[in-house]
Amino acid sequence: MADVNRGNRPISPHLTIYRMAITMLVSIMNRLTGAGMVLAAILIVWWLMAAASGEDYFTIVDGFLTSWPGLLVLIGSLWALWFHFLGGVRHLFMDFGLGYEIKTVNMTGWIVLIGSLVLTSISLMLII
Repeated sequence: MADVNRGNRPISPHLTIYRMAITMLVSIMNRLTGAGMVLAAILIVWWLMAAASGEDYFTIVDGFLTSWPGLLVLIGSLWALWFHFLGGVRHLFMDFGLGYEIKTVNMTGWIVLIGSLVLTSISLMLII
């Protein structure tokens, strides 16, 4: 049975018509930070393998990781870790059925975003 009205039906709304809400941003960023932390794990393993390989190779790898691009990647990885952690705590509460009101969902989204920036700053101050 062919659908006679196939060409006459309205198309679904496209992503470009939606206004980015904090809940959308937190959801997307939580997935991206989870995937991005894999890169951080690879860098840590690379650094540890270089340390085990010898002083010459370790100097090269450590030089890269302590350069400006390397430090930006490490700081971004630290932020991703805090963001993903706070997003996980948020979802843990939601798994128990808490915080599904629109006002609460928006508030916890902002808490995750701002909290990750604050915790990253505190972590950097403690390291430096």
